[in-house]
Amino acid sequence: MGHSKQIRILLLNEMEKLEKTLFRLEQGFELQFRLGPTLQGKAVTVHTNYPFPGETFNREKFRSLEWENPSEREDDSDKYCKLNLQQAGSFQYYFLQGNEKSGGGYMVVDPILHVGADNHVLPLDCVTLQTFLAKCLGPFDEWESRLRVAKESATNSKWIQEHPESAYNLVNSPHLKPAWVLDRALWHLSCDIADGKYKEKGVPALVENDHQMNCIRKVIWEDIFPKIQLWEFFQVDVYKAVEQFRGLLKQENRKLTTNPEPKQHLKIIQDPEYRRLGCTVDMNIALATFIPHDNGPAAIDECCNWFRKRIEELNSEKHQLINYHQEQAVNCILGNVFYERLAGHGPKLGPVTRKYPLVTRYFTFPFEEMTRSTEESIIHLPNKACFLMAHNGWVMGDDPLRNFAESGSEVYLRRELICWGDSVKLRYGNKPEDCPYLWAHMKKYTEITATYFQGVRLDNCHSTPLHVAEYMLDAARKLQPNLYVVAELFTGSEDLDNIFVTRLGISSLIREAMSAYNSHEEGRLVYRYGGEPVGSFVQPCLRPLMPAIAHALFMDITHDNECPIVHRSAYDALPSSMIVSMACCASGSTKGYDELVPHQISVVSEERFYTKWNPGASPSDTGDVNFQSGIIAARCAINKLHQELGAKGFIQVYVDQVDEDIVAVTRHSPSIHQSVVAVSRTAFRNPKTSFYSKEVPQMCIPGKIEEVVLEARTIERNTKPYKKDENSINGMPDITVEIREHIQLNESKIVKQAGIATKGPNEYIQEIEFENLSPGSVIVFRVSLDPHAQIAVGILRNHLTQFSPHFKSGSLAVDNSDPILKIPFASIASKLTLAELNQVLYRCESEEQEDGGGCYNIPNWSSLKYAGLQGLMSVLAEIRPKNDLGHPFCGNLRSGDWMVDYVSSRLISRSGAIAEVGKWLQAMFFYLKQIPRYLIPCYFDAILVGAYTTLLDVAWKQMSSFVQNGSTFVKHLSLGSVQMCGVGKFPSLPLLSPSLTNIPYRLNEITKEKEQCCVSLAAGLPHFSSGIFRCWGRDTFIALRGLLLITGRYFEARNIILAFAGTLRHGLIPNLLGEGTYARYNCRDAVWWWLQCIQDYCQVVPNGLDILKCPVSRMYPTDESVPLPAGTVDQPLFEVIQEAMQKHMQGIQFRERNAGPQIDRNMKDEGFNIIAGVDEETGFVYGGNRFNCGTWMDKMGESDRARNRGIPATPRDGSAVEIVGLSKSAIRWLLELSQKNIFPYHEVTVKRHGKVVTVSYDEWNRKIQDNFEKLFYVSEDPSDFNEKNPNLVHKRGIYKDSYGASSPWCDYQLRPNFTIAMVVAPELFTTKKAWKALEMAEKKLLGPLGMKTLDPDDMVYCGIYDNALDNDNYNLAKGFNYHQGPEWLWPVGYFLRAKLYFSKLMGPEANAKTMFLVKNVLSRHYVHLERSPWKGLPELTNENGQYCPFSCETQAWSIATVLETLYDL
Repeated sequence: MGHSKQIRILLLNEMEKLEKTLFRLEQGFELQFRLGPTLQGKAVTVHTNYPFPGETFNREKFRSLEWENPSEREDDSDKYCKLNLQQAGSFQYYFLQGNEKSGGGYMVVDPILHVGADNHVLPLDCVTLQTFLAKCLGPFDEWESRLRVAKESATNSKWIQEHPESAYNLVNSPHLKPAWVLDRALWHLSCDIADGKYKEKGVPALVENDHQMNCIRKVIWEDIFPKIQLWEFFQVDVYKAVEQFRGLLKQENRKLTTNPEPKQHLKIIQDPEYRRLGCTVDMNIALATFIPHDNGPAAIDECCNWFRKRIEELNSEKHQLINYHQEQAVNCILGNVFYERLAGHGPKLGPVTRKYPLVTRYFTFPFEEMTRSTEESIIHLPNKACFLMAHNGWVMGDDPLRNFAESGSEVYLRRELICWGDSVKLRYGNKPEDCPYLWAHMKKYTEITATYFQGVRLDNCHSTPLHVAEYMLDAARKLQPNLYVVAELFTGSEDLDNIFVTRLGISSLIREAMSAYNSHEEGRLVYRYGGEPVGSFVQPCLRPLMPAIAHALFMDITHDNECPIVHRSAYDALPSSMIVSMACCASGSTKGYDELVPHQISVVSEERFYTKWNPGASPSDTGDVNFQSGIIAARCAINKLHQELGAKGFIQVYVDQVDEDIVAVTRHSPSIHQSVVAVSRTAFRNPKTSFYSKEVPQMCIPGKIEEVVLEARTIERNTKPYKKDENSINGMPDITVEIREHIQLNESKIVKQAGIATKGPNEYIQEIEFENLSPGSVIVFRVSLDPHAQIAVGILRNHLTQFSPHFKSGSLAVDNSDPILKIPFASIASKLTLAELNQVLYRCESEEQEDGGGCYNIPNWSSLKYAGLQGLMSVLAEIRPKNDLGHPFCGNLRSGDWMVDYVSSRLISRSGAIAEVGKWLQAMFFYLKQIPRYLIPCYFDAILVGAYTTLLDVAWKQMSSFVQNGSTFVKHLSLGSVQMCGVGKFPSLPLLSPSLTNIPYRLNEITKEKEQCCVSLAAGLPHFSSGIFRCWGRDTFIALRGLLLITGRYFEARNIILAFAGTLRHGLIPNLLGEGTYARYNCRDAVWWWLQCIQDYCQVVPNGLDILKCPVSRMYPTDESVPLPAGTVDQPLFEVIQEAMQKHMQGIQFRERNAGPQIDRNMKDEGFNIIAGVDEETGFVYGGNRFNCGTWMDKMGESDRARNRGIPATPRDGSAVEIVGLSKSAIRWLLELSQKNIFPYHEVTVKRHGKVVTVSYDEWNRKIQDNFEKLFYVSEDPSDFNEKNPNLVHKRGIYKDSYGASSPWCDYQLRPNFTIAMVVAPELFTTKKAWKALEMAEKKLLGPLGMKTLDPDDMVYCGIYDNALDNDNYNLAKGFNYHQGPEWLWPVGYFLRAKLYFSKLMGPEANAKTMFLVKNVLSRHYVHLERSPWKGLPELTNENGQYCPFSCETQAWSIATVLETLYDL
């Protein structure tokens, strides 16, 4: 049933720019782009630079993707375009609406790595790597002996001397000249300090304290800055400028060469060559600003003085700015000196010398030493200045997307660069043409690297311009398509990291264990960088594409980190490397860590070689290492384990902080349920100088320990202590590890004893007591489930393979399981009817209580929405994607079997096919109960998902082809039919005529007699679902077409139509059905909805007209009859229809039976008087009075405090527009049938003034047709003579809500009811007028999910329904505004269907726009349906789609009319 191809869905939403979001995918995955709610219905095209199969990748070449629509219908909910991902790298997508770019992002496809002689696949999580400095490996022929075991350009590169334009130098970047001058001054200061010249000023060569630091600050401010006068590079030569200005003023015909814009102020224009006092000002602005009052010398002098003063002010501002930069420069210089010479964690460089100057040089100086003045002269000589190049480095906290060496950045002047003195900053420009040699040279270098290596490391990736890195990686991937790209990024923000990861297609990001300040934090990093929780849920193959964090290469140390031996202790090397390698990601280290080199190996200054491998070396040999050196032997075992865990799918991780130093990391395989548990005792503090307790806490390990994979302790050995070697990078000889691999628990030297305890009937726990778990030791256990549980899991997985191939691994076939499990579940489920599926899947609390049960309650949380499987699935759908194993639902499953037993017992207690489903679940749960509790949520979910998806398929197979071939949206909406249609303990419908065929029967459990069990339709859950409040005439027949006819449930529809027909009385169908005997005939519209359904039934159902001859058992053959048993008086349906028409034409007038508070505690006495009839002139059905409400807007006032009790909020007496439309539809249809002699009556006969009068259906039909628009349309012409109350008109171009209301202004209220008439009787409307009215309704009434029930411009409009509020507000108290603004869902279906109908008549453009509107509105319903735990659509929302707590959570007519709209599409 389940497919195993991994498919990810990316929902596109309008204006959603996801460039900073990382989407990781694997080769072989399918990526589907689908339209989110904001885009459904729009013309969207998706473009991508992912190449066609067989084509090479070109970053600039995009192609559009073809849309696929599986249901081939006008419904965008399932429409998708796809990519089959077979190529690694970073790929971009964007999408257009029309021609406008509307959003986009990137996807990163992981490489597949192959290694070894057999070229086997190496999963990314198996990668273990070690970083080397190539220069420390010595000559190439010595590399192997040093390698054995486990982007910048150097300043001395020959090519950079030949092509100085490739670097930032003082010719191509003259803005760096002031920074260069400062850099040289600092070099000279450094030499002077080294030579002891500043000793008397308090600065000796060896800087040791704060006082000396302060003296350095003083020297820089008093001796250096005043000498170099950096501000001059940014200032104007005052004398020269004033003389130039004077000359211009003296010109006879001085004219402005260009007219400066008004209000322009004088400002300094920077000299592009950065010469001292080389800046200028705009003389045109000067001439326009300083104007002499005459041409005399005094006036000119005065003007020049003003000008001089302004220039001096501007120069002074520049002086202040440079001062500000100099303050920062001094702070940065001293910060650097402190770190390098004073800080405890720094390199402690010792005295200032020429080799170790006071600060690192920012620029190259490839010339002989010279005096300061001579030096400065060369910055203006291009043939020399081109060799004065800026060094590279990085800037703490800077925006990595900004190039800090470009003009506009003051990083070099402010000394903010953390500088690498051995490499220069390359100047690529924006494209290859900007520096052809550099791009070509680097491309060649990249291609050579990609030819010989499978992976590259982008060191300090954030300091490489993105466009350059993209270009180089594209070149590399052409040669090595599965290039493994590791990057080191320090942007300080995940969003910024993601820009680099997504644009460059980085495979793994380096993460540093050294960033952890204690063992707890180190454990947290293991959890953060990979794997899923132990006992995680099985995710479906088809699921949304979720944002990811970059795959990690987790390193115990990188070459940039401080030395862990200094920072922590030598004893921590082993436990920390163990913890790091237990992470479910790639892991790595740096050469020197395993050898226990007790200092940082400097990338820049280290000149020695690494040690060589020599199996026979002794500990005192500083140039050689072997398995006895440092932690090398343990590292070998740790790496082997890391590989195994990655390759064999140990993808689940659990980190347990046992105490402040002990971290236990579990890696678990979800298919074979084996675990590997590594217990590490860290030594962040030196055990020799810090206290560590001898008492180590006991540990409990669930399951059966198969072996100790390895145990190792860091120990001292008797040899001479560490001394730094001159030639080799040697480690500490006096510390090594004692290691033992693959031993039994009783052979362990670290474990004192292990006891077995049982926690539950099937839960074995091994209690471990340690004796030698000293700081710096590790022990790794391999743990299996106990044999009994292992068999139970295997059997479960075997039976789950019928739902998904995922469970094949680890499955176990046995013969002695329950016989019911030998039958495929699909075969058991296929025997269920849709009515039985209602019980298996749904039923809310009150439905279930009728049967003496209830929904399952989760303590400390809440009850499930349904007793059936949907109740559980709604919660699991929330928990599963997030793996929220801490949820109370999962807690309840782990704590006991109550929920498991509830699920199966509830079904077994029912009979027949339902009980069989229960028995199958019970048999599965038998094995479920035998596995460890931590696995129960995951397998409970897997069993339910398999059963649930099978049951849904069974439901759809029993429905119409429209549903079976429909979109996911159609299918899920159609389940509303299963949700709402059921059979309770007590039949809700009156009994049908015994002479009718195909009536469902059951055995009454108490009387043991056969009884009818017809499906009835609940109005809404949870409020209208059981007892006498379940069935309502109006709700049933508004919902019947959508929920029963369109879904193909014809028999159920027929039975409901006939059952209600049997209750006809006074020509009316009851509002509240009350099984017929407690019916209330207080609504004027239900009979017309019933007639509309009969018409729909005849049109939709094959041979549907047969229903007209079906027998109807009349409960009330006359209006005054007592209720008669079924079969006493039977009549064909067509006679009952004729009676309803006849009664209306005659006129209906009666008082409700039992009138008074016993049937309605709020109604005023007059409200119980029911009136309905037909207007002789117009043919309109009318009725009601101001004290009752006979239409769907039936809110009766209930508040004494607000004095609205007994007053309807919306009486809608007179002729309500939808009743006129529904009656017109019925009359037109009966006329057509009578003309074909299918319906035997051509007219209705009534008594008027003592005479018998006949009115033909033809005449009645014509009357309504002739009068409808005349009397209902509110003309746009103010002088329209049909308008009787022009003073009440406040919106024109609309249709009235009623005609002839007792309060005339009510007729003119804009409400959505006219759209119902448009759908059922479109012939009443002129297309253009209808279109105008619909546009007004769209503008004023359409909300996100529903239609406002009243024009928001109306004075009594209020969009928030609160039935509990009781105050003095007449219009609001006790929910009086139920239909005065809140947005009801069901009318939206009619509005959209009306729009669709009339848009086709309006032409292609209107139709296209309407299609978009309809799809867009429906997409919001889809989102609600998907997210709702009730899996339905609500009765109503508050204004603007806000949740309304008083609404039914799922309502029959809401689902039905949306389904009808999809059917019309």
